[in-house]
Amino acid sequence: MTFQTKTPVTIIGAGLGGLVLARVLYVHGITAAVYEGESSPMARAQGGLLDIHDYNGQLAIDAAGLMEEFHGLVLDGHQALRVLDQDGTVLFERGDDGTGGRPEVYRGELRQMLLDSLPEGTVRWGRRAVGIRTLDDGRHEVTFADGTTVVTDLLVGADGAWSRVRPLLTDVVPGYTGVSVVETYLFDSDTRHVAAAKAVGGGSMFGNGSTPGKGINAHRERGGTLHSYVEVSEPLDWFEAIDFTDTTAATARIAREFDGWAPELTALITESDIAPIHRPFFALPIQRWERVPGTTLVGDAAHLGAPNGEGANLAMLDGAELGKALVAHPGDVEAAIAGYEQAMFVRWETPADDEFLLESLFGDEIPQRLIDLFESR
Repeated sequence: MTFQTKTPVTIIGAGLGGLVLARVLYVHGITAAVYEGESSPMARAQGGLLDIHDYNGQLAIDAAGLMEEFHGLVLDGHQALRVLDQDGTVLFERGDDGTGGRPEVYRGELRQMLLDSLPEGTVRWGRRAVGIRTLDDGRHEVTFADGTTVVTDLLVGADGAWSRVRPLLTDVVPGYTGVSVVETYLFDSDTRHVAAAKAVGGGSMFGNGSTPGKGINAHRERGGTLHSYVEVSEPLDWFEAIDFTDTTAATARIAREFDGWAPELTALITESDIAPIHRPFFALPIQRWERVPGTTLVGDAAHLGAPNGEGANLAMLDGAELGKALVAHPGDVEAAIAGYEQAMFVRWETPADDEFLLESLFGDEIPQRLIDLFESR
């Protein structure tokens, strides 16, 4: 037996973009329901640190009326950064005097801040969307894995890279970028991994050599935790040949790609306190779709890109801008969505300067391109 409910605004996905949208609507007296496939906020680790930019992510938080709460999450001193070559030589260093426009916060704490700002029951956990169909009257019906359905006047896909909502608008799917990272963690680094801790410094560290597509980057998190992202540009079948369930063998195989690098950098691989985790990067091609009544996308569901520091920020800005458009066009959802999408397409097609960061990490003339980027800031 199925149980069907009706709601004017249905958001699929309780990530940052979907939650900002729900919050902006709530602030303006518009009710939305957020459906999330995970069973609870703690069902999955939410990742490490995010730098929230003053030109997009912070604008979204301000629109949500949560700047004071946001400032309470910021990790002081973590905007410091340095660029090292493969020999461990510091080529560029910038401290954190508290005036930078990219404060660091934990993704999980930022998400919880948004959840706490919504009325109880706004997010319906354990409701994984498995099917969507367009009804004769232009509304949409969403079917969930538990057999329940919901009919909605406005359906928003905030459900990430493998969005269930996206096929209503476009048939494009994400493709592998050719680049992956392998995540590692070193805990209590100031006492247990002293050389690596000194190399990383107090914030972010970019370690790159002369070979494009290889790098050892890290963030310092709370308690001396070093969270590393080891970049390797290889096809997916190269990684599939590695047994990541065999921690010793997988660690050795990844470390082999960095033979000859400074030991304080390779220690971020070989001394990991967890099994290495493979994270392939997927992206969508830049495109525009024709307006489809009653539905739209935010965040990675709309414009998944290889990580360049902008993804979470743009997802939140999408959510805020869509919410503001709906508020500005009461009774005219289509005008609101059309205006939102046109502005979102422009943001997608004209990325911020951090697109240069992606080229700096995976292009030629590394690490000089990184130094040029950071000096320009």
